[in-house]
Amino acid sequence: MQYRTLGRTGVQVSPFALGAMMLGTDGRIGNGDEQDSIRIVHRALDAGINLIDTADRYSQGGSEELLGKALKGRRDDVVLATKFHGPMGDDPNRQGNSRRWIMRAVEDSLRRLQTDHIDLYQAHRPDDTVDLEETLSALTDLVRSGKVRMIGTSDFPASMQVEAQWTSQRRGLERFRTEQPTYSILNRGIEREVLPVAQRHGMGTLVWSPLAGGMLTGRFRRGQDSDLARVGMFRHNQDERRIDAVEQVVALSEETGIRMTHLALAFAIAHPGVTSALIGPRSMEQLEDLLAGADVVLSDEVLNRIDAIVPPGTDVTRLDQQYEPPAVLRAGLRRRPVEERPAAV
Repeated sequence: MQYRTLGRTGVQVSPFALGAMMLGTDGRIGNGDEQDSIRIVHRALDAGINLIDTADRYSQGGSEELLGKALKGRRDDVVLATKFHGPMGDDPNRQGNSRRWIMRAVEDSLRRLQTDHIDLYQAHRPDDTVDLEETLSALTDLVRSGKVRMIGTSDFPASMQVEAQWTSQRRGLERFRTEQPTYSILNRGIEREVLPVAQRHGMGTLVWSPLAGGMLTGRFRRGQDSDLARVGMFRHNQDERRIDAVEQVVALSEETGIRMTHLALAFAIAHPGVTSALIGPRSMEQLEDLLAGADVVLSDEVLNRIDAIVPPGTDVTRLDQQYEPPAVLRAGLRRRPVEERPAAV
């Protein structure tokens, strides 16, 4: 593989990164076979992938535990990334981006991963209940203690990234070095601000769900699946618009002779602001298919055809896992109190 520099860190990483969400799970949504999951990790490493990403909340620590076993004897060959933020139990303080939780979460992750340091420690989502300075201060202490090498984010809006960079500079704190947003042929919204901001601040970008939650595998076609909502990763009121785009991508795949999955991955890593695309295979067969597309490079003509299907900077749909800001989710933040509203007409 042709390795790329992760932002301005000097760290070299593969353009495909192994996402471990589907490994070490209970088998309902991923691969519940521990030995098979370990073989998948080893095959990815043997193929040249050197960046592995997980999170504490994946299988409530199961994914991290699996990687701890899989990386024995190979830890130094891996840029190991994990994340904090999601709930890890019923206690309301066992989640979020507070110093209190970060300091506990990192120790738990280190224990499960069987390592003395995490190469990239990421805030899985923004936390509007915590000052960015508190989060950055806690993460800075972890870097200075040697438990963490770099810090990053996932699904942080561009405005929050700018605020974080400003806070780090003014307070003498560690900077976020990476951002992990969703990006695919069907989800191109980050091209408007997130990617340009990341590039401006020298951040590496690791994109998740380049296959759009499975929609770009070619398995979901018009008339072949009566319940597209079961895919589970999408806003369910936009099925037809999404399928229209998928059908056009299928046609492009057939015309060019490039497999659907290879087309999708090659698109994701073609953007100059993207460092790596996370692949999340559940089986060895899926991994081998994705690895076979590692050398695919799309021509300008093909990229222009994709632009005609889904215009740059637009989302055909949004994944359910994508971050939605409080201003969108909370009615009280977008409606004035009744007494402050003008009289109805």
